[in-house]
Amino acid sequence: MRLWTLHPGYLDAKGLVAAWREGLLAQKVLEGGTKGYASHPQLLRFKGCGDPLRSIAQYLEALRSEAESRGFSFDASRIRHFDPGYRMRIGVNSGQLRYELELLRWKLESRDPERRSRLETLEVIRLNAAFEEREGGIEDWERAVEALRLRAMAASRR
Repeated sequence: MRLWTLHPGYLDAKGLVAAWREGLLAQKVLEGGTKGYASHPQLLRFKGCGDPLRSIAQYLEALRSEAESRGFSFDASRIRHFDPGYRMRIGVNSGQLRYELELLRWKLESRDPERRSRLETLEVIRLNAAFEEREGGIEDWERAVEALRLRAMAASRR
């Protein structure tokens, strides 16, 4: 399960669809609708916030909105707890953002080299609307790929 902190506009079509499916699974887990994935590290940040169900709904709505802007049709009725007035943001470390950007670049090397090249010159990393940036390294819950962790650390020193 990968619940990208990055803005969904950075994802390729395959990544956007996968994030939608995994976000829907996360919603089901947070509702108590499945025993699997209940302890998945990607869910810790949602479980630790004030309102996990409205937060995952906010996350999913950002994905749905991005999909719609690309001409895809993600079924909004599957987002069960969306509240347009809800504005809580889950804090995420800047090191986590850099790590996820390196992970996405790595995935896009073969899937979508053109999209990957557009990510090379980013000066400011945009986030999914469910999150806000804070200072810090890679999150403790992340199961980082060592080579990508090192690339993200090097990028933070530039």
